[in-house]
Amino acid sequence: MTSAATAATAAAADAEPNGLPLARELLALARAAPGILPGSAQFRPDCARLARKVSVLSNLFEEILDFVAADPPIGAIPHPPCCLDRLLLALQAVSRFFSIVDSRSDLVCKNIAIQFQYVTWQLESALGNLQFDHFNISDEVQEQVELVRSQLRRSLEKQETPNLNVFSEIFQALLDGHGKEGYQESSNKFAALEIMSTGLTEHDIQEIVVLVAEVNGKSDYDIELISALVIQRLSKAKLADPCKIVPKDTQSDNSSKRNSDENKKSDTLVIPEDFRCPISLELMKDPVIVATGQTYERSFIQRWIDCGNRTCPKTQQKLQNLTLTPNYVLRSLIMQWCETHRVEQPNRSINGRLRKSDGTLYEISGDRAAIDAMVHKLSSSSIEEQRAAAAEIRSLAKRSTDNRILIAEAGAVPVLIGLLSVNDLKTQEHAVTSLLNLSIYDHNKEIIMLAGAIVPIIEVLRTGSMEARENAAAAVFSLSLSDENKITIGGTPGVIESLVELLQCGSSRGKKDAATALFNLCIYQGNKSRAVRAGILKPLVDMLKDSSSNGMVDESLTILSVLVSHQEAKTAIAKSNMIPHLIDLLRTGQSRSKENAAAILLALCKKNCDNLTCIGRLGAVIPLTELANSGTDRAKRKAISLLEHLNKLQTL
Repeated sequence: MTSAATAATAAAADAEPNGLPLARELLALARAAPGILPGSAQFRPDCARLARKVSVLSNLFEEILDFVAADPPIGAIPHPPCCLDRLLLALQAVSRFFSIVDSRSDLVCKNIAIQFQYVTWQLESALGNLQFDHFNISDEVQEQVELVRSQLRRSLEKQETPNLNVFSEIFQALLDGHGKEGYQESSNKFAALEIMSTGLTEHDIQEIVVLVAEVNGKSDYDIELISALVIQRLSKAKLADPCKIVPKDTQSDNSSKRNSDENKKSDTLVIPEDFRCPISLELMKDPVIVATGQTYERSFIQRWIDCGNRTCPKTQQKLQNLTLTPNYVLRSLIMQWCETHRVEQPNRSINGRLRKSDGTLYEISGDRAAIDAMVHKLSSSSIEEQRAAAAEIRSLAKRSTDNRILIAEAGAVPVLIGLLSVNDLKTQEHAVTSLLNLSIYDHNKEIIMLAGAIVPIIEVLRTGSMEARENAAAAVFSLSLSDENKITIGGTPGVIESLVELLQCGSSRGKKDAATALFNLCIYQGNKSRAVRAGILKPLVDMLKDSSSNGMVDESLTILSVLVSHQEAKTAIAKSNMIPHLIDLLRTGQSRSKENAAAILLALCKKNCDNLTCIGRLGAVIPLTELANSGTDRAKRKAISLLEHLNKLQTL
C-alpha cells in the first residue's frame, strides 16, 4: 500500500472508528477479482483459480461488514484488528499482480511465478491471522475460509515453493519500515543467517525483494532502498559468522545426496492431474460428476454446495442441478493406478500383517480359511444358509479387530450390502449388524462407504425389524465418525428423515441410537438445516417434556446445543415453543440439564431481542440468578451472561 493510500485509510478509520471503510474495500476487491483477470494465456488459468478463491471470500467480508456496521457488543474492540489491514494488503497485492501480468507480458516467466507464489503466500498468511470470534463469523463462512486456506496451502506445496521464509522476512521489513531510517531499522531485524541457509544467493534474494516490493505497490525509490539495505544486512551477516552460511553448491550437493532416495520415490508417485480433485488437489477416493461434466471428490464438492454455492468451482458455470453422479470409470482407473504403483492405503494389511501408525507391522491372527468359507456361504442360493452365515459373520466381527480385517479382506462387505435387500428380516438384521461391527475398524469405514452401503442401510432403517433399525442407526453413527463421511451420509436423501422418524417412533434403544447418529451428523454445519427440515424439533420438544426415568432430556439438549449455532435452526427452535421448556429445566432439571439449557438459551438470545424479551417475560431471571450462584462453572458463566443481556434490555 502506498503512503498516500495508508494515510487515506487511516483518515477514514478515524472518521468511522468501527472499520467500515476497510470492510467495504475488502468486499469490493473480493467481488471485483474475477473481472480483472490478465489476458496472458500462459498464466490465466493460475490467475483464474486464485481469483475464484478471492471471490469466495466475499461471503466473509459481507459478514465482517455487517458486524462493523452494527453497534459493537459490550467489551468489543472499537477499532478493527490489524488482521483486516493484512487482508487488505493481501487483496491489493493480488489485484496489483493481475495488472502486472497483464501489462508486462515481456516479464521473465520465473519472475511472474515468484510473484504468484508470493501473493498466494500473503493471502494464506493473512487469512491465518483472521479473528473469527471477534467478528462473529458464522460456521458456514468459517468452513469456506478454511477451505480456501487449505487450497492456497496445497497450491504452495504443489509448486514446491522454496521462498516462504524469505517472503515472510521481506514482507515484515516492508510492513514495518518507511523511509530510509524505517527500512534501516526493519532490515536490522532481518534473519539474514536463516535466509542465507536456504541456499539462495544474494542475487536471488535481491530479485525476490524487488518482486515482492513491486507487487506490494512500493515506489521505485522504496524498492531500491529496501533492496540495498537487505543485501547490506546479508553481507554483514556473512562477515560476522561465515561458518553458519552453507554455500549454495555444497548445500545442493548434500541435499541431493541426502534426498536421492526420496526424490526417486516421489518421482514414481506423482499423481496424474486427472486423478486429483480440482478443489483439494488430492487423490480422489470417491469421484463424482456434477452437472457441468467436471469431476470432484464427493466430500469436497458436497461441502462447496452446502456452503450455498451453485456454480461449478472449476468452470464457474451455473449448476443446472445438484446431482452428484459416481464416476465409476475414473474410480476404477485410480484403483488400478494405486495397484500398479503400490500406493498403500493407511492401515491396510500386507501379507497377513497390519502396518501401524508408527510404521511397525502387527501380525494378524485368525482363521483366514474359515472366514473365507463363511463369506463364500453368504452368496449361497439357500436363504437359510445365507442367514446362518450372516449370523456367524456378525458374531466374528464383534469379537476382535483381527476378525474385522480378515472378513473385509475376504470380500464380505459388498455381499453383506446385497443381503440388506433380501426379503428376510432376520437376514437383513444380521447383515446390517455385521456391517456395524465391521465399521468399528476405521479402514473398513472407507470400504463400506465406497461399496455403496448408505442407501441400502437407509432402507433397513425405514422398513426393517426394530432391532435391525436400531443397528442401522448405530451403523450410521459409526460410519459418520469420519468427517468426510458426515458430509456424504448427511447429503444422501432419506438418511436424516429416517433417523428423525426413528427418534420419534422407535423403541427406547432405537431412539437413543437415532439421537446419537443425528448428533454426530449435525456436527457438520450443512446437515443442521437438513435436520430441521426433516422435522427433528418435534421429537426434541417431546423428549424435553418427558421427565420419566427413561426420558431423553440430556440427548435432546445435546442435539439442540449443536443445532443452535445455525441461524436457520436457531430461528426454528425459537418458533417451536422450545423456550418455555428450557426455562422449566432451569428450575427443575438436573445439574447437567440446567447447564445445557442455559447455554442454549444464551445462544438463542444473542443478537435477538425478541427471544431475550420472551425469556424475561417467562420468568427466567429467578432460576438464572440461582444458577449463577450455585451452578457448575460453565452454568454460572452462561447464567451471568444471560442476566447481563436481560439487564441491558431493561435499560434500553
